[in-house]
Amino acid sequence: MQRLAKKWRREGAAIGLVPTMGYLHEGHISLVRDARKRVGKKGKVVVSIYVNPTQFAPTEDFSKYPRDLKRDLKMLREAGVDVVFTPHDKEMYPDRSDVPSAYSTYVVEEKLSRPMEGVSRPTHFRGVTTVVAKLFNIVQPDVAVFGQKDFQQAAVITRMVRDLNFPLRVVVAPTVREKDGLAMSSRNKYLEGDLRRQAITLRRAIDAARAAVKKSKKIPSATLKADGKKWIESEPDARLDYVEFFDPETLAAVADVSAGTQMALAVFVGKTRLIDNERL
Repeated sequence: MQRLAKKWRREGAAIGLVPTMGYLHEGHISLVRDARKRVGKKGKVVVSIYVNPTQFAPTEDFSKYPRDLKRDLKMLREAGVDVVFTPHDKEMYPDRSDVPSAYSTYVVEEKLSRPMEGVSRPTHFRGVTTVVAKLFNIVQPDVAVFGQKDFQQAAVITRMVRDLNFPLRVVVAPTVREKDGLAMSSRNKYLEGDLRRQAITLRRAIDAARAAVKKSKKIPSATLKADGKKWIESEPDARLDYVEFFDPETLAAVADVSAGTQMALAVFVGKTRLIDNERL
C-alpha cells in the first residue's frame, strides 16, 4: 500500500482515506462519497478495513466484533473505491502477539481523550491514535474522513494531526441515521428482537434534552444528567454509561447547558454498548 501511495503522489493524484473497522453500512458509504468529492475524479479513494486490537480492552467485544469482508468489498466496489487496504495484525504490530515487549511505540493524546470514552475505556484512544497515525503514514492521504457519530474520536484525531504536523486535512462528516433516528453503527447488528426498539432511547434522550434547552434557554448540566438517566433507563434493558454536556471545541464540561452545547452519551442496550451525540 505504501508503495502505491508513493506512486500516486508522484503522479500528482490527491488521496482520500476512510478508516473503518469493516462491517460497513450506509454511514460508511457516505464517508466514501465525501472523500471522492474532495479528491475529485482523478484522485484516489482508499478505505482501510482493520479491527484494531489495541483499542479494545480485554473485556470488550474484539473477538465478536462483526466481520464480513466479502460483503464489504462488494459495497466498496459499487461505491467506486480505488483501493481497499486490509492489513493483518502482524503487519500493523510486528511481533506484538508473539513477543509482547517487541512492539512498544504508541501515540497518546493527553487532553481531549480523557473525559467520556477516556473514563469508560481508559486504553481505547491510545489504540485509536496509534493505528490512525500508522494508517496516515502508510496511505499518505491529503484528506481523511471520519463520522461525527464518534465525536470525541474525531476531535482527538484532529488534535493529533495538528499537534504532530501530519500534512493532511481531517473532515468530520454528519452522522447517518436509520429512519427512526438510531445512529447507524456496525454494532447495531447485535440488537435482536425488542432491543432494537429500545435502542431508540438514545435519540429520544437527545431530543428531550434539546426540547428542555429550547424551553428554558439555560439549564444546570446536573439537572439534565439526572433527567437523561431517567429518559434512558425508562427502557427495561437500557443502562446509562455516561451522558455529558460540553463545549464542542474544547470538550470541557459545562456547568450550564444552553443552545450550542454538545451532548454525548453512551448506553448499554442489553449487552450492546452504543454511543451518540448532537449539538443542542
